[in-house]
Amino acid sequence: MSNESGKVTIEILEGDCLRYLRKGIKKEVHLTFLDPPFNQGKDYKYFDDEQHPKIYWGWLKRVLRYILKFTVDGGSIYFMQREKNVDWMMKVLKEAGWTFQNLIIWRKLTSAIPCNFRFSKQHQVIIFATKGEKPRIFNRLRIDYPIKPWHKYGRSNGIYVPDVWDDIRELTSGYFAGNEALRDEKGKRIHEQQSPVALLLRIILSSSMPGDVVFDPFAGTGTTPVVAYQLRRNAIGLEIDPFYIDIINKRLKPIRDADDISKYRNYYRFTPNLDEIWPIEGLERFIPILKSVNMSPKAKISEGKSGWEKLKLALPTVDAVEERLKFAKEKNLSSGYINALERLKVYRIKEIQKKT
Repeated sequence: MSNESGKVTIEILEGDCLRYLRKGIKKEVHLTFLDPPFNQGKDYKYFDDEQHPKIYWGWLKRVLRYILKFTVDGGSIYFMQREKNVDWMMKVLKEAGWTFQNLIIWRKLTSAIPCNFRFSKQHQVIIFATKGEKPRIFNRLRIDYPIKPWHKYGRSNGIYVPDVWDDIRELTSGYFAGNEALRDEKGKRIHEQQSPVALLLRIILSSSMPGDVVFDPFAGTGTTPVVAYQLRRNAIGLEIDPFYIDIINKRLKPIRDADDISKYRNYYRFTPNLDEIWPIEGLERFIPILKSVNMSPKAKISEGKSGWEKLKLALPTVDAVEERLKFAKEKNLSSGYINALERLKVYRIKEIQKKT
């Protein structure tokens, strides 16, 4: 399935990861999110999740080599796994030709696995690696990180994202998974290892630019293409299970409220180049915004129009512009977006003056 929006293409492909990679990816890849089955005895329809470690990690090394082959120089990979497998991860990444950059600790907010003879486990690991010594793109994100009780002073411009991520809630903790977790008619989660949009938002923002190609060879429920689509990145999602292919396609059109990334923009507002790496002119950036605006029945959003043209269509009156402008300022949306609204307000006022 191919879902095109202007110059952005989202490809959702059904098939075996290694077989697909052997045939070759038609596009050069800039960023990969690798979240494979963890070989811990899960009951998958199309994968043996209880293999001998040498077989399992040998298979992953072949996958990593193929991805490296189709990745641009300086391209990045984020490889997520269990904390007990760090040695294996480092080994296969190095042997496949990748260069280690960071070991990211994703600290879970609700689930800690108790142990009898070691400390309880409350994190997952993500290794950030690159093709070559340095990444071609690394955007230094700044976040409005909450002040801890023991901090003496507040921060006026946030902090740079460190290698410990303890501000992203996982979706694998039952009740606390919230509305974002996909569920069936009876309320049961469709996939217990669903990645949160906040996690992929940070990864894609950090290591890619609009127009880049993001690859997810184990797409699962499709969080990677869902986030890439909203950030104006091209994406290739590969999934072997046809059930999840259907889930991904439904999740992409339209984007659910729970998957809308705009609610996180204010958290990243201190990032210097935020407007450049998180464009606001895309169609999906306006979908959540327009829900609170009284649109004219004739006002429609056209895929081929520029962000300015879409703004004019979406906000046909001075009152509509002022309502949106007030909201944008209250939510501390980007200065570029607020400036565009200010321009549109002047434009609408001049229209009225011409008619009178």
